Amino acid sequence: MKILHIISSGGMYGAEAVILNLSRTLNEGGHSAVLAVFSNSSNPNLQLHEAAVNEGIESHLVPCEGQIDRTVLTRIRDLAAKTNPDVVHTHGYKADIYAYFAMRKSHIPLVSTCHGWIDLNATVALYGIADRIVLRRFAAVVAVSDEVKRKLIEAGVSENRIHLVRNGIDLRPFDHAQPSLRSDSTNDDSLIVGLIGRLSIEKGVDNFLEAAARVLSELPTTKFVVIGEGPDRDKLESLIDNLKIRDNASMLGRRTDMPSIYASLDIMVSSSRQEGLPIAILEGMASSLPIVATAVGEVPTLISTDETGVLVPSQDVQALASATVTLLQNPAERQRLGSAARRLIEEAYSAGRMTNEYLGIYQMVSQEKTK
Repeated sequence: MKILHIISSGGMYGAEAVILNLSRTLNEGGHSAVLAVFSNSSNPNLQLHEAAVNEGIESHLVPCEGQIDRTVLTRIRDLAAKTNPDVVHTHGYKADIYAYFAMRKSHIPLVSTCHGWIDLNATVALYGIADRIVLRRFAAVVAVSDEVKRKLIEAGVSENRIHLVRNGIDLRPFDHAQPSLRSDSTNDDSLIVGLIGRLSIEKGVDNFLEAAARVLSELPTTKFVVIGEGPDRDKLESLIDNLKIRDNASMLGRRTDMPSIYASLDIMVSSSRQEGLPIAILEGMASSLPIVATAVGEVPTLISTDETGVLVPSQDVQALASATVTLLQNPAERQRLGSAARRLIEEAYSAGRMTNEYLGIYQMVSQEKTK
C-alpha cells in the first residue's frame, strides 16, 4: 500500500517521531510512505522533512502563506494525483482541515491520527472546534490513548470509526548510542537529569526547574538539562536565573542526536500537566532510563511505580524533587527500573506492532471505499 502522510509540523516532537517510525517500517515491509510537510510562511519547521529526506523517505514541502491559504488545497490535490496513494493519513488539526476540503470529492479514503488537542488560546481552540467537525467525516480516526478516544466521542466522532493505536518506536537507534552531553556540556562525573519536550505550559518545564532547585539543595553537583524549543523559552530562562541554578541547569534547545542525548542521562523526568502517550517517555524507556513522571494522560500505562519508573502527582514539585533525589542516591535502583522499562518497550511498544495495526486500518478503509 502507498500512504500519503500530511502534517503541519511544529518541530521534531511526538507526532513527527510517529510519522518517521511508521514510514520507515512501512517502507521496510514492502509498502510505501510519502510525506507532505507544510512549509508555513511564519514558522516553516522543516526538521521532519529534512529528517525524512536524510533517511531516503520521499517527502514534499507544501508552501502555506498565513492562517488561510486556498492554494494549499490545490497543492494537496496535485500531490495526491502525482503520488497516487491508497490512503491519505493526516496528523494535526491544520492537516485534517486542509486535507478534508482538498480531498472530499476524491475516492481516496482519509485517516487521521489525533495525537491530542491542546487548546491553549482562542485561536487554537477555534481550530480545534473545526477539527472536531471535519473528523466526523473521515473514514477512520486513530486515537493514541483512551483519553483522546473519549474526547473524540464527546466531539461527535462515531465510535465505530475510532481506532485505538498506541504509539510505538523503532528501538534500533537507541541501541549502543554513545553519550554526547558528557563531552560537550560536562567535564566531570556529575549525574545528569533531563527533560525532553516542547517548551510550553502543558509540559510543566517550570515545575521541573522548581524541582531541580530543591534537588540541588541536597545534591549540589547534579546537572539538569532541558532539550526542546517552544514559546516559553524566555520565561524558562528567566526562571533559571530567578532560582539561581544557572550553573547547574541548561536549556539545550533542539537536538538532532537524541539517542545520544538519552544515553547521556542518568534519570529522565516528565513533569507534564497533560499528555497523551508521549514519545519522549517511550524513547527514554527504550534507552533503559529510569523515569520520574507525573501521572497524567496515558503515562500510568507506561510507568508503574517501583516496576518501570516512579509516578508522582501532577504539579507536585516536592514529590517530583523527592523521587529524583531518591533515584540519584540509588544507582542499583536506577539500573533495575531502566532495565524493566526497556523490556516493556520491546514487548509492547515496538514500531512493528504499531505499523501492523495501522496497516489493518488502511486496508479496512480501502476495502470499504471500493464497496
